[in-house]
Amino acid sequence: MTTRKPLDRYRRIVIKIGSALLVDRKTGLKKAWLDAMCADIAGLKAKGADVLVVSSGAIALGRSVLDLPSGALKLEESQAAAAVGQISLARAWSESLSRDEIVAGQILLTLGDTEERRRYLNARATINQLLKIGAVPIINENDTVATSEIRYGDNDRLAARVATMTGADLLILLSDIDGLYTAPPHLDPKAEFLETIAEITPEIEAMAGGAASELSRGGMRTKIDAGKIATTSGCAMIIASGKTDSPLAAISNGARSSWFAPSGTPVTARKTWIAGQLQPAGELHVDDGAVTALGAGKSLLPAGVRKVTGVFSRGDTVAIIGPSGREIARGLVSYDAEDARQIVGRKSAEIEAILGYPGRTAMIHRDDMVMTSQVNSKSERQKKDTAHA
Repeated sequence: MTTRKPLDRYRRIVIKIGSALLVDRKTGLKKAWLDAMCADIAGLKAKGADVLVVSSGAIALGRSVLDLPSGALKLEESQAAAAVGQISLARAWSESLSRDEIVAGQILLTLGDTEERRRYLNARATINQLLKIGAVPIINENDTVATSEIRYGDNDRLAARVATMTGADLLILLSDIDGLYTAPPHLDPKAEFLETIAEITPEIEAMAGGAASELSRGGMRTKIDAGKIATTSGCAMIIASGKTDSPLAAISNGARSSWFAPSGTPVTARKTWIAGQLQPAGELHVDDGAVTALGAGKSLLPAGVRKVTGVFSRGDTVAIIGPSGREIARGLVSYDAEDARQIVGRKSAEIEAILGYPGRTAMIHRDDMVMTSQVNSKSERQKKDTAHA
């Protein structure tokens, strides 16, 4: 397992900042906190690191400016608040960073900008150019046009996607909690703090709770989801409290935080994109033999598939689900959903007779697939050779 390094040893760092850290519900922007954070960023840049910021706060700041009532906002109210707040948020970041002669660049992303391959590459090129010229990209979801159907829903997973998109080696999630506990600490006083997480297992996922603040969309659940995206691509992740001034300096000085180790076998750039897809178009449910084959690096053949769910087209990303109901992999499927259903459980040699055209031998080729979970548990693998490849 890769060991934890000091922050100044990382080459490219993505920092996600929660709304409650930046915005006070009554008084608005916490300028002193922001200035201290920007000084931290300047310190990292001075030591040679590229720094990207995924900043929440547009809606929270906008609702403060507009004096909207407490409680849940209607979609159109959230969009209006975002439109007002984003201007103030971008200006605040620009002014604070300029104190250290750092230029800020604003990037507003929608779900499609990371889920559609061409737009993903375009967004990556823009961000990389900003880093090349020494600027700090300030990234947020474009809440002025996002709806519940076409949004990330939280900036934790957005930050993880940005980290994988840009080849970052560290993702820092700053919020109102100092790390991962065995249970939500505000509900269970006996919850134990976890300093190092070598691998995100089902047991780790079960420890996640929900959002704890009105200004927050996510919670520990979304942070664990972000960790799965980031660590799979070889990026380490830290969950830390941002409540104190200069939280990055605090981490460097030993403040309590949870560190998630990066995968020892990070996936390639194209597979990173596949693994990080937030909304697979469908699911292929497979048997134990197929799980064994996939764990050995083989392609997924129709014979190992037991059920197909969802509506998808050839080339879409689908999730591969093992017998226990746990996702074990994702990949680009070789067939439309209806054709896939017709060849479920059949041998590759039967495909042409069933569909009327040769098709591909594999339902998902190994070059178009990435494992998203370990498959070495007894419930997910058989000891005997029942591979379908």
